[in-house]
Amino acid sequence: MVRGNVSSVESFGLVDGPGIRAVVFLNGCRLRCKYCHNPEGWTKKEDNIDSDFLLRKLLRFKPYFRRGKGGVTFSGGEPLLQADFLIEMCRLLKKERIHVALDTAGIGVGKYEEILKNVDLIIFDVKHVDSEGYKDLTGGDIEEVFKFLEVANRMNKKFWVRQVIVPGIMDNDEYMERLKVFIKTNIIASNIEKIEFLPYHTLAKSKYKELNIDYPLGDLEPMDKEKCDELYQKFMEDFEQSS
Repeated sequence: MVRGNVSSVESFGLVDGPGIRAVVFLNGCRLRCKYCHNPEGWTKKEDNIDSDFLLRKLLRFKPYFRRGKGGVTFSGGEPLLQADFLIEMCRLLKKERIHVALDTAGIGVGKYEEILKNVDLIIFDVKHVDSEGYKDLTGGDIEEVFKFLEVANRMNKKFWVRQVIVPGIMDNDEYMERLKVFIKTNIIASNIEKIEFLPYHTLAKSKYKELNIDYPLGDLEPMDKEKCDELYQKFMEDFEQSS
């Protein structure tokens, strides 16, 4: 039995992996993404749950994980920071033959091989494609991301790749070309099941106000969804043609 710090458990998630998902949000994140919509999850608080208890809670949803088309997704925060707890939870869930997905930016504390041994799908959040842009947008070091991806590729893991499209940063042809190169260089093409663009939004502003934190992007307007869709269509056409 291992203890961890869980912010919440969402039942019937439909966008965090295939099928109907239970989504476990773990507290703690070293990044400070300027567009983060979960600032309340930055700090890992005192451990509040043990692995056996969480497993029993998650097993209540097992009837909805039919024919392997649903399962459990670990999100955050950054779940990789609670490595031992994540390793134990993934192990217990696989014993129950439950599909496990990991929603991550790839910034953890190591033990990646042990974690990924019982992970079926990585939902990988691209923050930026080079060290300078990554540092400016997140405050973090992109080199740790490459370490994580190297292990995931070596273990032949399946990927969903996600990119938040922030106006003025990602919504241009130059960034789209660099994103294409980044993905093709760092993830095995045959293991990419899906690529998604998520339009930047400002729904988290109220959270920042409640937490008395300045909102990093100020009055930046949300990304136009129609333009985001157009960027995606063009990106995917180029991506598939260059495969």
